[in-house]
This record gives sequence, C-alpha cells and structure tokens, in this order.
Amino acid sequence: MKMKSHKGASKRFAKTGSGKIVRRKAGKRHLLSHKGSDHKRRLSGASVVDPTATASLRKLLPR
Repeated sequence: MKMKSHKGASKRFAKTGSGKIVRRKAGKRHLLSHKGSDHKRRLSGASVVDPTATASLRKLLPR
C-alpha cells in the first residue's frame, strides 16, 4: 500500500533538494501595521526546521 503524506504537514512544510525540511516563520499573518519594516523583513523567507522536530516530520512527509 502507498504511504500517504500528512496533508496538514505538507501544506506547512517543504522538503529541499538536499532533504532538509523548511518552514515559514510565524508572526507575519495579521497585525502588521504596528510592526516595523525590518521586523517584517526578518520574518519573510523560509527557515530550516529544528533537528529535534525533523524526525517526526519525516514520518509525516514520506516523499
């Protein structure tokens, strides 16, 4: 039987070509008017998931 990826995790995380798991940073959805532009710029882009969480995420994202 085929392994199915966890749909909630697949929408939140992505795998790079080298196999690392990346995520978006929290805090850039709403209430952005009072946050400074350099703060918002720091929140943009992706960051690599912490090594303690990658083991459980690899089970959720098999491919």
